[in-house]
Amino acid sequence: MGEWDVVTIGYARVSTTEQNLDLQVSALEAAGAARIFSDKGVIGSKTERLQLAAVLDHLREGDTLTVWKLDRLGCNTRHVLEVIEELEARGVGFRSLTEVIDTTGPMGKAMLTIMAAFAQLERDTIIERTRAGLAAAAENNRRGGRPRKVDDVTAEKVQELKAKGINATDIGKMLGISRATVYRYLTA
Repeated sequence: MGEWDVVTIGYARVSTTEQNLDLQVSALEAAGAARIFSDKGVIGSKTERLQLAAVLDHLREGDTLTVWKLDRLGCNTRHVLEVIEELEARGVGFRSLTEVIDTTGPMGKAMLTIMAAFAQLERDTIIERTRAGLAAAAENNRRGGRPRKVDDVTAEKVQELKAKGINATDIGKMLGISRATVYRYLTA
């Protein structure tokens, strides 16, 4: 496949609707993007990136997905690497203009391997720190997780109201807690 057969497809993203895509779009156009997909007002890992899904569906073997900057592609390093690995498995190249990464050549693939190693190191370090923190908390008779919504006084009140024959839904309404929380404190 010659260089003239490569189709460059761009993807741009901004986190808020007030932000502007112009800088990214201009850079992608200058890089020769034949088509540009863009998401606007997309932040965090819980938000669905409809145009990212569309561009990934659109790409064909031999195409090259180009972004202005790596962090525009995914919500975190792991997600970025997963997307790039998926592209590579499909025979699609990847370019990041700001970081000057191009997986269609040997140096780009080497950079990707290094990035993957650092991402794995980051994951392992987070896991190690989490385990150490939980162990330290356990030594001090503390446990992780969300703080209890109900204090001991309220938990006693739940027990008293249940003993009077009041159902869990009504207890929850009276105390401003959910029925599930009432049941948790009845079984504790």
